[in-house]
Amino acid sequence: MKVYLEILLQTLLAFFTILFITRILGRQQVSQLTLQEYINGITFGSIAATLATDLNQRTWHHLLGLFLFGALTFVVSLFARKNRLFSKVIQGEPVMVIQDGKILEKNLKRFQYTVEDLNVLLRKKDVFNIQDIKYGILEPTGDLSVVKIAPKEYIKAEDLKIATKQEELPTEVVVTGSIIYENLKEKGLTAQWLIQQLKVMGIKDINEVFYATLNQDNKLYVDIEQDGLKHKKNISESDKTKDQKGK
Repeated sequence: MKVYLEILLQTLLAFFTILFITRILGRQQVSQLTLQEYINGITFGSIAATLATDLNQRTWHHLLGLFLFGALTFVVSLFARKNRLFSKVIQGEPVMVIQDGKILEKNLKRFQYTVEDLNVLLRKKDVFNIQDIKYGILEPTGDLSVVKIAPKEYIKAEDLKIATKQEELPTEVVVTGSIIYENLKEKGLTAQWLIQQLKVMGIKDINEVFYATLNQDNKLYVDIEQDGLKHKKNISESDKTKDQKGK
């Protein structure tokens, strides 16, 4: 009975201590999880769980560790707000991953994101076609901010009372140089047809294609590894610094 009562008291202590520390650290710990906050959350939970259930060590040992870790987190967050360079190292920077309907593969790979991961983030923004995106920015929190092209962003057919054709989800036919034969077959098309269309676009090797889709009218959208953008936008300071050094 005494053991169960001790566990109950330690659990209550761990719960309210975490609540108290999180309240001090601020709501950003909850609303916008950066890598730093994610790691802190795991560690807080681990220490609190040990505090609640470990009866072999004294409670104040775990409690001291919890408060020390909370204090360290507070100091790091405070220093990050004061020092921009330190903030970039700890929290990261936003990076452009889509520009003018083109995927910036190098920027995407820097963060170990795949085209499937990117599509998931786009669908959360109610975007199902990469061509509708003017700029796509991957935030330090892992979220994606998008600016749509003007016709998609500012004008709605219902505002002009125009009858429109319902768009369907695009069908993936190439992902990182690999042809998806099943999707082509469902559209009644062949790999030979796809390769011929790519040749018309000046693409001789399928390995050059990073991502390709077909819309409901079998119109092909292709994103190649080398996008050839003349004026590539960089929003992170580190990338701008590299560009200046290159010039």
